[in-house]
Amino acid sequence: MDKTFRAFDPDQVFLLPPSLDEWLPTEHLARFVADLVDEHLDLSRIYASYREGRGAPPYDPRLMVRLLIYGYTTGVRSSRAIERACIDIVAFRWLAAGTAPDYRSIARFRRRHLSALGHLFLQALALCQAAGMVKLGKVALDGTKVRANASKRKAMSYARMSEKEKILAQEVSELLAAAEDVDQDEDARYGKDKRGDELPAELARRESRLVKIREAKVALEAEAAAAAAEKAEAKAREKGLDEEAVAERAAEAGASAAPRPKAQRNFTDPQSKIMLTGSGAFEQCYNAQAVVDAEHQVIIATDVGDCAADVNTLIPMTEQATANTGQAPGQLLADAGYCSAANLDAAAELTQATGTEFFIATGRQRRGEPAPIAPRGPIPQGATAKQRMARKLATKNGRAVYARRKVIVEPVFGQMSILQNAKQLLLRGLEGAHGEWLLLAACHNLRKLHGHIGTSGLPALQMT
Repeated sequence: MDKTFRAFDPDQVFLLPPSLDEWLPTEHLARFVADLVDEHLDLSRIYASYREGRGAPPYDPRLMVRLLIYGYTTGVRSSRAIERACIDIVAFRWLAAGTAPDYRSIARFRRRHLSALGHLFLQALALCQAAGMVKLGKVALDGTKVRANASKRKAMSYARMSEKEKILAQEVSELLAAAEDVDQDEDARYGKDKRGDELPAELARRESRLVKIREAKVALEAEAAAAAAEKAEAKAREKGLDEEAVAERAAEAGASAAPRPKAQRNFTDPQSKIMLTGSGAFEQCYNAQAVVDAEHQVIIATDVGDCAADVNTLIPMTEQATANTGQAPGQLLADAGYCSAANLDAAAELTQATGTEFFIATGRQRRGEPAPIAPRGPIPQGATAKQRMARKLATKNGRAVYARRKVIVEPVFGQMSILQNAKQLLLRGLEGAHGEWLLLAACHNLRKLHGHIGTSGLPALQMT
């Protein structure tokens, strides 16, 4: 061939050792993460937990936090995937300074310091505020269902548990009788003091399933009793009964309560619940909430719960947004899932106390349905809080303000799902789900901060 190609020699050795630092661009996200961890984030809560002087030296917390933040920002969240990335991916190798912590160490560090890692959300938010990315003129609240690390096929209803418990109990009794016959036969064959075979595998499997089902039934019964007692106690207090009568009513309600036949409990992650997802399917999920600032889509408040309904989170999330930022939002937008008479009354009180103006949809508008006609004239004297809010949203200004809700908060969940692989949580239990979601939210904010600094050329930030 006459064509000349560039030199390519796979066996070429380096005269000098290569420098990983030369392999990353100056504006690379990994450099930003390293600078944040080394210079700006407060890791004192993590360092304070290392008091034991014995044993092998642990990995430096800065190294582990670097890997977790970069991994959760780029969608590499599994401890095994992070270990592989420390070998295969230049950015991870650079962050780990050429080391590769094993996945067990990464998983233990994440679980041990989950609360401290979740606290990084507030630090990331403070950095975004220092960079001028949080204006609090308009914020939007919404929820998303994030799948738990559990299969819905591992869930069972209370009625099915009762039915299966009887079947398994009968099978276990029959297997125990068969095992007793075998024992007697082996006693005659080998001698009474000689050891026979282990417990039959079939019997052990059924016994363990029976134990799990009975434990789940007890938990559902306890939940039903607690809910009934709480409801009876609230009713008794509304009637003005004394404490002794309140306690008596609560005890009676708890003793007589029974779980609904369709009440379910998952054997893998009992605290997760079956919820309807955006795709129209029912999955084992947690309900994640987020308040997002309109200026740069920074999450200013977030939480995770095991209740599929959003309605009970409106006021707590609004108060958390104010506490996290030190300032009440000017306007808060929320969809119809947050509308209730109690919420509208509480929102009116918050408006008087803090000045936050609420725009809450009072019903769902079908696609293609014409917008309501803008009202004219004074508000009727006997109008309810819901009617007043509906009238407010029907005005030209109300429609214009509420129309911004979707473009403020919903893209954030999409970005987290695609860029951070945040559709499903890895850690089980409500505490684990809460801590992991906080870390995901913190990394979302840090990614926004990196993009903002990279385009505006801001100087190095200092925590206030």
